[in-house]
Amino acid sequence: MPEITTLSAEPRARAGRGAARATRRMGRVPGIIYGGDRDPMLISLEPRELSRALAKRGFLATVVEVRVDDAVHRTLPRDVQYHPATDEPLHVDFMRVGVDTQVTVTVPVAFINQEMSIGLRRGGILNIVRHGVELICQVDNIPEQLVVDLDGLDIGDSVHISAVTLPPGSRLTITDRDFTIASIAASSAVREEAAAAASAPPPAPEQPAAS
Repeated sequence: MPEITTLSAEPRARAGRGAARATRRMGRVPGIIYGGDRDPMLISLEPRELSRALAKRGFLATVVEVRVDDAVHRTLPRDVQYHPATDEPLHVDFMRVGVDTQVTVTVPVAFINQEMSIGLRRGGILNIVRHGVELICQVDNIPEQLVVDLDGLDIGDSVHISAVTLPPGSRLTITDRDFTIASIAASSAVREEAAAAASAPPPAPEQPAAS
């Protein structure tokens, strides 16, 4: 069962850019709840409460219960628009979901056992290709994260999606290739050390002792 976040919201009467700007001038963030064979509902949210929820990793893969008046809407965030300069949230879209709703979500990737990686201990760096992986799964079975184990990986090794255990009932949206999640790359210091070792002259042969 995924973690559920709760947000309080107030209904708003009018749609459109002008109405959204008016909502923001009042110190609130406009949003909408849609789907579930019901009419869309225009809402506004308290910005500090919303910002705390947005700060959690994987917000767009988190079930959110939006409380409007006396009703609770079980939703999944689908989109957040941010101000290009301040990164403040400007608008949030929530989709109503049921127990059996299948959704496409991007699940964050977590890396473990860095200290057990041979390559990282040798001074290599973790090159993360994908911070999240897109899955199709039931809304009540959204994983908090996908775990990538770095134990034993050396410089030049890569981790592909086939090495990652997916939760039961989940499937990838990308199925035509075994894509890379991360690799262990040589740092500049390691590359310079290897280049210096390769260009160093071979040691002089030992001279026989004089008789």
